[in-house]
Amino acid sequence: MTAPEACVTPAPQAGVTPAPEAGVVLIGPPGAGKSSVGALLATRLGVGFTDTDDIVAAAAGKPVGDIFVEDGEPVFRELERGAVARGLDAVKSEGGVLAVGSGAVLDPDVRRMLAGQLVVYLDADFATVVRRTGMNRPRVVIPGNPRGLLRAMLEERRPVYAELASVIIETDGRAPEEVAADLAKRLRP
Repeated sequence: MTAPEACVTPAPQAGVTPAPEAGVVLIGPPGAGKSSVGALLATRLGVGFTDTDDIVAAAAGKPVGDIFVEDGEPVFRELERGAVARGLDAVKSEGGVLAVGSGAVLDPDVRRMLAGQLVVYLDADFATVVRRTGMNRPRVVIPGNPRGLLRAMLEERRPVYAELASVIIETDGRAPEEVAADLAKRLRP
């Protein structure tokens, strides 16, 4: 079985794609490959890489998962908003690749910050997200429906990702190295 052909699609509202020297911002659902593709893409382009989750963890002095559990989502989202601002400042001044946490795009301030940036939406379907996030493994019975919540979260966020995107690239069935190589080739002037 051969790998699927790369699918890079301009977003419906996309006009001219800005040059990557201005920086590249990666958005998309959990498991789409923002962190892994971002690091590989930055290496290929010869620029720095920043992940907003790393900025948030450093600011809080603990992993992002612990922030959710110990401090709550509102605290995490406030830290994330600041991380996006700092990451964008670095990308704008030095060039680079910025991976933005999957839920950051729900914040109106973050959406305003991303306006006018070269935003690449790494898309992944529900089955891919489930597999890549480990939700396909047998688990202890947890009250509620985690997969149903994940599906609802994806349905809520997909239109926002698409609206913000300059470029949409499918990542299903593709290794991060393949996505980064394809994207680097397309972004080079």
